[in-house]
Amino acid sequence: MFKKIAVFIFSGLLLTNIYGCLLLAGAAGGTGTAVWLSGKLTQEVNAPLDNAARAAKVALKSLQLEVAKETTEQNVVQIISKYSDGKTIWIDIHRITEASSKIEVRVGAVSSDKEAADKILKRIIRYL
Repeated sequence: MFKKIAVFIFSGLLLTNIYGCLLLAGAAGGTGTAVWLSGKLTQEVNAPLDNAARAAKVALKSLQLEVAKETTEQNVVQIISKYSDGKTIWIDIHRITEASSKIEVRVGAVSSDKEAADKILKRIIRYL
């Protein structure tokens, strides 16, 4: 009898632990935290590709930066701009689903500027 109770309690703890991990993983995936990877700041957003591209252009304009080039394809939009010091800004927006997109921001060709990329990404998020 004691063995059955111990197995039941252990099973309950194990099940709680597994569900807790799944809930934490789900919560972390939905928060939209920006990730710095390979010189790009990346964040998934709950916005269609067109809305994210429009927000990126408005964000650049609000920072007094002009769009130098915009390339649009079916599932990706690339916007290129330049800072006054000559650093190039690349904003790539990828369609994930009809209602969500992934925004990637890189500032600088040789050594990327994480602080500047973060400033631009936050401004884009503000205009979504």
